[in-house]
Amino acid sequence: MVSSNDECTLHTQRIFSASPEEVFAAFSDAEALSRWWGPEGFTNAFHVCDFVEGGRWEFDMLGPDGHRHANVCVFDKLERDRTVVIRHVSAPCFTLSITLTPSSGGTHLAWSQTFDDPKMAASFRRIAAPGNEQNLDRLQRLLQDTQGN
Repeated sequence: MVSSNDECTLHTQRIFSASPEEVFAAFSDAEALSRWWGPEGFTNAFHVCDFVEGGRWEFDMLGPDGHRHANVCVFDKLERDRTVVIRHVSAPCFTLSITLTPSSGGTHLAWSQTFDDPKMAASFRRIAAPGNEQNLDRLQRLLQDTQGN
């Protein structure tokens, strides 16, 4: 479910049948993160993934069209099993805030992506909104695969 409260922010949310610990682990484990991060059809090559507050995350996303998208991020805030805040410092600049809350034997994930610039937000909205949903679809599949083992 995607909604927008202001011109710079995209919001979505999802309920997962996995625990907050399992969802958080999908972020904190670089190998797991590389398997689900990004829209459908994208793959990742992580160069640095220092999952600590202030740690850098540098990676390339390879699109289905063969285009390589360089990304540089900083993990701004991490609260085990509760919060992940990622600052995307390469263009387009934005802050991604993810909150995990226990919910009926699973986890409610709230996702807010706030772009620095309203013009950039308007430009990326049509790509980012469905891309965020696809990202969470991929996370859902990873969690299901993990629980199936």
